[in-house]
Amino acid sequence: MSDSCLTMTIQSFINVSPDSHFPIQNLPYGIFSPPTGGAPRVGVAIGDWVLDLARLQAAGLFAGMMVEPPDFATSSLNAFMDGGTAVWQATRQTVQTLLRRDNPTLRDDAQLRRQAFWPLADVTLHLPAQIGDYTDFYSSIEHASNVGRIFGRDVPLLENWRHLPVGYHGRASSVVNSGAPIHRPSGQWAPRGTAVPHFGPTQELDFELEMGFFIGPGNALGQPVPIAQAEAHIFGLALVNDWSARDIQRWEYRPLGPFLAKNFATSISPWVVPLAALAPFRVPGPAQEPSPLPYLQADWPGAFDIYLEVQLQTAVMHEPVTISHSNFRHLYWSMAQQLAHHTITGCNLRPGDLLASGTISGSTSDSCGSLLELAWNGSRPIVLPSGETRAFLQDGDRLTLTGWCQGDGYRVGFGAVTGVVVA
Repeated sequence: MSDSCLTMTIQSFINVSPDSHFPIQNLPYGIFSPPTGGAPRVGVAIGDWVLDLARLQAAGLFAGMMVEPPDFATSSLNAFMDGGTAVWQATRQTVQTLLRRDNPTLRDDAQLRRQAFWPLADVTLHLPAQIGDYTDFYSSIEHASNVGRIFGRDVPLLENWRHLPVGYHGRASSVVNSGAPIHRPSGQWAPRGTAVPHFGPTQELDFELEMGFFIGPGNALGQPVPIAQAEAHIFGLALVNDWSARDIQRWEYRPLGPFLAKNFATSISPWVVPLAALAPFRVPGPAQEPSPLPYLQADWPGAFDIYLEVQLQTAVMHEPVTISHSNFRHLYWSMAQQLAHHTITGCNLRPGDLLASGTISGSTSDSCGSLLELAWNGSRPIVLPSGETRAFLQDGDRLTLTGWCQGDGYRVGFGAVTGVVVA
């Protein structure tokens, strides 16, 4: 039975609220440490619990599968990501079957349940993968057009934008887990209207609402991945906040693009939602005109209906306020196109590599994926319920990105990625 059929019927013996991000239809993977101590291991989120896959494996519940998964008593998902679709599908089907309401194997084994389930609120979550390389794209036409208008270009999009997924190589070493503090970076920046740089903390710290996908099996050096095979190399998706120092970037980016303005921190959510869980929410992306070159052409819908939201809480606010909402379906260039383009030179991707979408903006003023757009480069600061205004982020500000797909009585969600700005 396909995932799209299962979503209508399958239920778990674990009680899951309809607004939980982690029903049995989702089952995202992550790396966690139990509250009792012990080495990190692979887990699956289900409702308010984490299911310990290493415990299930030790109990023999994955034995006998036609394609068995690798060791789950490990501190990263890389080996599992490398297993490919056959391993992912078999593991997902086994876990879903074990969690079904009508399956007594795990439901009625009180001792194993005590050993294998941990309260989600009590565990320590880690980065889900050892990220060897990180690439950031620029795939939202609304965001790219807004940036072009903000910086006064007569034609907002550069001539190459509709022909290829624009991107740049980021810094994998500074990808951090949700909750890690974001230290305000210092660097060179020139006050507006001058060409004389100063050195000091950025005055224009910004967030970027993005999503990223993790590479499963890689490709050999010199062997591009055809677009028809691209999704077989995508393990799953996570939320991404690619923090940006706009003033540093404005001074440094010519002629080679972002550097220090983007290398100080990229936050990701700890749970990776498998591509299979998103299958019922697949939708067509925006029409592409002109038609891309043949190596970027796909004959299936490559977008997903994922609602995205940005919340801001300042140091004096008692609760966060939503400042933006967008949707993954707005991306002009799909993940398959991004991956096919990335490898067309023969560039070799490896398990655990992270490819991010770039800022995801919609067509309305409240659907912009950055403060650069929301406050229009500082000319229209947003007003918060506390009476404060923000053109860019201040010390003590807490940014939270969240997102989910809305099903019939359930959600397939990504949790959240949060960071607090510190001096």
